[in-house]
Amino acid sequence: MIFWRVKPLDAILATAEKKSLHRSLGAFQLTMLGIGAVIGTGIFVLTAEAAQKAGPGMILSFVIAGFVCAVAALCYAEMAAMVPVSGSAYTYSYAVMGELVAWIVGWALILEYAVAAGAVSVGWSGYIVGLIENVAGIDIPDAWVLGPLNGGIINIPAMFVALVITWLLVLGTKESAFVNAILVAIKIVALTVFVILSIPVMNMENFQPFAPLGMGGISAAAASIFFAYVGFDAVSTAAEETKNPQRNMPIGLIGSLAICTLFYMLVASGVIGSVGAQPLLDANGAGFSPGSAEFAAACKASPDSYVVCSREALAWTLREIGWRQIGNLIGLAAGFALPSVILMMMFGQTRIFFVMSRDGLLPASLSKVHPKYRTPHVITIITGIFVALFSALFPVGVLADISNSGTLFAFAAVALGVLILRSREPGRARPFRTPAVWFVSPLAAAGCVYLFFSLSRETQLMFFGWAAIGLVVYYLYGYRRSQLAHGVIEVPEEEADIPPVPVPPLPHAPTPGGKQA
Repeated sequence: MIFWRVKPLDAILATAEKKSLHRSLGAFQLTMLGIGAVIGTGIFVLTAEAAQKAGPGMILSFVIAGFVCAVAALCYAEMAAMVPVSGSAYTYSYAVMGELVAWIVGWALILEYAVAAGAVSVGWSGYIVGLIENVAGIDIPDAWVLGPLNGGIINIPAMFVALVITWLLVLGTKESAFVNAILVAIKIVALTVFVILSIPVMNMENFQPFAPLGMGGISAAAASIFFAYVGFDAVSTAAEETKNPQRNMPIGLIGSLAICTLFYMLVASGVIGSVGAQPLLDANGAGFSPGSAEFAAACKASPDSYVVCSREALAWTLREIGWRQIGNLIGLAAGFALPSVILMMMFGQTRIFFVMSRDGLLPASLSKVHPKYRTPHVITIITGIFVALFSALFPVGVLADISNSGTLFAFAAVALGVLILRSREPGRARPFRTPAVWFVSPLAAAGCVYLFFSLSRETQLMFFGWAAIGLVVYYLYGYRRSQLAHGVIEVPEEEADIPPVPVPPLPHAPTPGGKQA
């Protein structure tokens, strides 16, 4: 039986009660929070990836990915409202399905956070390199800005930004909520400008054929650009600060995802209609895998005027349609905004590791807090080194797909956990209840499974291989050393040396001392 060593939910909820927050967020605030958290990263860095997999059909891919996110978010919101503590899906799984499932989810979340940080680092590199080349008029050798899979040696800019963010996290540098809001605004303004300039010059002929690689290509693109929606859980975790959550949470979640999906479709339409987005095909009419050596060779053999080959698709598109300086500004906007996303993803990873270490599933040394900076410096440095290596060696599409595999697994686990807890403890207080849960929850799990198996075979095998390694690590270490294995019920969130967050995500987030800001 896999559902064993369940972490007592009452102990977790006792901690949550001590951290209860003022309910002040309405539907509008939640919607704005969701838009700010979602819009930006994926659409900046994965547009070319989606075009190579689906062609113009990537418009439909955004709808599919957004729908799966919406139903998954409704399930996530119920768990987040019940268990508003650290650890995300890992903690939820520990409280509902037990230690083994929690370990696998926590292990999968490494892919969601650390590998995603690597993907954004590579995306940042593409925009910065393109900006430098266009403004300074120099040609930077591909050997030093691309990984080996794309015909280079090492992506130095991506590695550099990952290490700088690691250094900032070790120092405990706090971005203010105000600065973070400015960076979100920069992303939204940049994408709005792109839509305004590209839509008027659309050529409807560029939308034909709409699905050159069929529904399989559209599904594969949806699985990849699921990455563009990661961040919607920021709305889910705001449940404990929401006025009338049963009414306002669905409005905030569905509203923000609907607006973001519409925004993404407009951006995709601008790219497709203005410069075209047909995939590069091999001699048999099949599309090249974007991260393959064959695709890199096809891009080199093609004229340098094809969006699927661009490392900075949106900036490149504006330059192609005559807005060269605005395109450079789009690149500059990405250069400013994306590092904050890397910071938040790396922080999310260190926080998951921190909680797992406190639970005894990872060595206690990983949760050591620096005596001066009050940050978990050991695990931050280890995480930063791996993120830097990922970003230095792998292309953005490969990293995004690997990240999505872990995210989809974790979201499917949460969706199933909601059903299990509804059946096991139907009378437990739920500040937010997933509507039509016996329909929405299975639909969310099925949607996650559908997108997972729409990823490439290599990505699926990599995920299962990663999970197998995780099981070996668990049985060699965590199985015997976890707190529950020794009968210890500990809730780490109660302890005073828990590290603070780098950016206050919500207006009334608790300060490190547990008081409201």
